[in-house]
Amino acid sequence: MWSQQFEAAVWLDSNDYSHSELQYDAILAIDEFTSIKTDQSHAFDKLKEYQHTTKDWIFGYLTYDLKNDIEDLNSNNFDGLEFPDLYFFQPQKLFLLKGDTVEMQYLQLVDDEFDDDLNAITQIKEASQINERSDDIKIRLRIHKDEYFEKVNAILNHIQRGDIYEASFCQEFYAEKTTINPIETYNKLNAISNPPFATFLKLHQKYLISASPERYIKKSGHTVISQPIKGTAKRSSNREEDLLLIEKLENDPKERSENIMIVDLVRNDLSKTAIKGSVVVKELCKIYTFDQVHQLISTVESKVNANVSPVDIIRSTFPMGSMTGAPKISAMRIIENLETTKRGLYSGAVGYFSPEGDFDFNVVIRSILYNAEKQYVSYSVGGAITAKSEPVKEYEECLVKAKAMREVLES
Repeated sequence: MWSQQFEAAVWLDSNDYSHSELQYDAILAIDEFTSIKTDQSHAFDKLKEYQHTTKDWIFGYLTYDLKNDIEDLNSNNFDGLEFPDLYFFQPQKLFLLKGDTVEMQYLQLVDDEFDDDLNAITQIKEASQINERSDDIKIRLRIHKDEYFEKVNAILNHIQRGDIYEASFCQEFYAEKTTINPIETYNKLNAISNPPFATFLKLHQKYLISASPERYIKKSGHTVISQPIKGTAKRSSNREEDLLLIEKLENDPKERSENIMIVDLVRNDLSKTAIKGSVVVKELCKIYTFDQVHQLISTVESKVNANVSPVDIIRSTFPMGSMTGAPKISAMRIIENLETTKRGLYSGAVGYFSPEGDFDFNVVIRSILYNAEKQYVSYSVGGAITAKSEPVKEYEECLVKAKAMREVLES
């Protein structure tokens, strides 16, 4: 892929998903003109200043561990990937795809650069780019099955005591001393998932390969929407059985309660920056079907005044409730103690700010993370633990969510 010659690249693809409400079908941003890369300390303040002074397209990510910048929290678990906590860049070259048109924006043009790039792109044969083969992958579990059951039961004890009423508990699958071809891996994962928020991100030797179905938050003009996912069912190749699985998910009290609890949390988060009385639930527990799973998705909307900083909207809602639990701070403390891996970019967000201050960010789930320098490959999955959770079923749900990543890496 032509973009891989650059140290920084982001590819966002809706896969023509009709319900994504994306401004563009796909976006490619490459080559740093300016950038910001920082740890957790005052990260949102630094991003706010960078976004305000740049007043241009900027693309990048927020790791889950930026929670420590917002609240009195910490992240001391093992980190095999070592991504910076926050990274955004102003691209030198930007390609905005919509239907049959491509809008190309360059910050600086050198001689015949535009024509040279166009020729290079049109002449590329994808097969010729796959020259680095993936190793045989030996995937290991950071938390084994019995230990997983013990940790879920510990969360259930917290729920019974009234410390929390929902927690998103995650576990890591990983491989060491392993080399993968990031482009090939992305193409395979995207082909079997076709999600609305697919992402390929390259930052030097670090890669995100994501088949995310979930939007975290979007701002368009004065309107902000968040679309939490909670509630999952597997797919079936048999149409009648697949319809029964949809019906069962739609009417499952445990799955619906997961979603509704997070909707209440999202409503509260959005109200911090919203015009009074403007927060509304547009969809509640609506079934959305993807290639791998059925999901319950809700849509919460608010209105904001023009003088509200885009970064402040994100800061007041981060991390997204679907990846924490409720109450949010208590849930984050508990899951930090029970999880064994620093989440990093997993359950964070990737997206962009436009020159007008609009933005759109996904939730980094159903994703493979890769540090090529360390030869470390990782993917994590999780689920919402509530009072009605059964450890065995929660474990089975994790395996359903992990299926696509495992298949791609082992193929």
